[in-house]
Amino acid sequence: MQSTDMNQDCLFNLVVTPQVEAAVTDWLLACGQVSGFSSSPISGHGSSSHSMSLAEQVAGKRKQVLFQFHLPSGEARQLLERIKHEFGGSGMHYWLVPLIEAGHVD
Repeated sequence: MQSTDMNQDCLFNLVVTPQVEAAVTDWLLACGQVSGFSSSPISGHGSSSHSMSLAEQVAGKRKQVLFQFHLPSGEARQLLERIKHEFGGSGMHYWLVPLIEAGHVD
């Protein structure tokens, strides 16, 4: 994994099950590190059938929720450690991506 500048903004992507969506939403709103975020229902596809129910295996997908927000890389890593502590064992998937630019179009 390539190291990034701790001050460089990154896009934090977090995929969770619908069962923990409300808890993650409440936690992100209360955590103080995230000023805002987006969430979307998504379908997860993959070869990891042990984590899918029989119905999901037949359908070839599982319902999930994607949270996205951006913040400095160092803060993202700190937040990730908090998420691992608070939601350990929940099967969440995440990835951090360097952010080239972000802003508002007024």
